[in-house]
Amino acid sequence: MLRRLVLTPEIHNTYVDVRGFHTKSPTARNLLETVGQTFLDGYGEAAQASRVTDVEAALQAMPTRFRGFAYEGAAMGFAVRDGLPFGGGKVADFLTGPGNPHLYMAYVGVGWAMARLPRFRWSRLHAPDPLLRWLVLDGYGFHQAYFRTGRYVIRHYRPERFPWPADDDSGYALRVIDQGIGRALWFVGGTDVLQVCRLIEDFPESRRADLFSGVGLAATYAGGADETELRELWRRAGRYRANLAQGSAFAAAARVRAGLVVPHVEAATRLFCGLSPVDAAAVTDRARPGLSVPGEPPAYEIWRRQIRENFAVGRHDRASDRP
Repeated sequence: MLRRLVLTPEIHNTYVDVRGFHTKSPTARNLLETVGQTFLDGYGEAAQASRVTDVEAALQAMPTRFRGFAYEGAAMGFAVRDGLPFGGGKVADFLTGPGNPHLYMAYVGVGWAMARLPRFRWSRLHAPDPLLRWLVLDGYGFHQAYFRTGRYVIRHYRPERFPWPADDDSGYALRVIDQGIGRALWFVGGTDVLQVCRLIEDFPESRRADLFSGVGLAATYAGGADETELRELWRRAGRYRANLAQGSAFAAAARVRAGLVVPHVEAATRLFCGLSPVDAAAVTDRARPGLSVPGEPPAYEIWRRQIRENFAVGRHDRASDRP
């Protein structure tokens, strides 16, 4: 219990008013704050657990809609503990144990820990899958936009390069961080489509494709918008609709793998992908590439590109294009 008290951030740090995020409605505010509370609950369980398997009962007791966020928080908690002196091995056990059905969210949670650990401790982060390890940077980008909103969202800070992963010389890390920032914009904008799109439009055009991908993922996974609002998001995405659909498909894959599909996920994938969550997730499975080849884009970007191309074909026929 002492370790939980010492390591777990204060709950007020997730309050919309404290963060200075846009408030669309009391319902939207409650949704986003529940996401934050559930994430910290998962983190706290990992902070106090003697064994990795000790967290499973508490995480599984979380409501279906929010359970994935608890697993994400637990992954962060275990990654922070791995990064401390004499820590190690907990994320590895989590990924092969109770966190495995929530693998995508777990990698994102490791990225939250990256943002909180000193850089010299990053070598202790466990992200063994060469494809999914990029999700760590997605989590890092989300964290920075969520907690350092002025710098990353308002002033559009972007470093010239990013030092992780150490074996990457493509510069692709900055794009994945932008995908995480896009996810955070759904929270910063309070799930208000107009506000979220205004935030994106303030960014340089070269960054908007990745931002829309992140927004599509968050709008599908977290929810918070009704069908009319989702249609407006689709309309405003314009040339970036395939990016929106790709992010939505990623969210569906995470929800389907974990058995956490709820009605708002179905509504989003029907509008953005023209498919059920199960079928949208299947698109991501079929598009999954092999290992990266030197001189080519990272396999993660090839994966995303193939998913985008799938949804770019015939999208004018979708119901979501009709007024």
